[in-house]
Amino acid sequence: MKPAGLSPAPTGRAAGARTLAVHLLAAAATALVLLWCIGFRGGLAFRSSNKQQIFNIHPPLMLIGFIVIGGEAILAYRVPLRSAASRDARKKAHMALHGAALALASVGIYAVFKYHAEADIPNLYSLHAWLGIATFALYAAQWLAGFLAFFFPGAKPETRRSAVPWHAVLGFVVFALAVGTAQLGFLEKMTFLQASPLRLVAKYGAEALLVNFTAIVVLLLGVAVVLATVDFDASRYDAE
Repeated sequence: MKPAGLSPAPTGRAAGARTLAVHLLAAAATALVLLWCIGFRGGLAFRSSNKQQIFNIHPPLMLIGFIVIGGEAILAYRVPLRSAASRDARKKAHMALHGAALALASVGIYAVFKYHAEADIPNLYSLHAWLGIATFALYAAQWLAGFLAFFFPGAKPETRRSAVPWHAVLGFVVFALAVGTAQLGFLEKMTFLQASPLRLVAKYGAEALLVNFTAIVVLLLGVAVVLATVDFDASRYDAE
């Protein structure tokens, strides 16, 4: 998913600050979701009598895969070009990062299906689940199309040039879907925990505040990735 064909890579101190903001927000989002799943929800495990531990694998892997690593893959195309070698290297990095994101998300999706099966919970009944499967399918299709067109076997140069804008825009769309789906996931999980007969999470308790804050950081991360990718060079436009 390469949103690089829309404009030249931004340069300068402001662009560097925006990129740094992405890295800081990505680190914060990762730390917060791990704190939630390990510190408040009991830890991570593929096999456990506590089925919640199986589910707990899902949020970190989906967030780290599609949003953190996916965002880094987008930014791989925002480094100013210095040589043809650097162009080839960042293309490979872009493809590899998105491949890693897909691998992590595949394990995350497997974990939630395993949790549902062992906890006797129906699958794919919520909007979060529907959008999650759609996002995964589009992400995989986008990666495969990019691999075939830009990497191997590679389309003709004129075909690649015409495909770049579409590939770029669809990459942003899929990334936005991933961020939106994550927001729905946080909301859905907290609703279940707060509305269950046992009321496992207080509405104004520490866990509820942590999850809400995590969701905000994830949203800000998505915005930061977009801002770090957009070219803000005003000299390219005619004021008249």
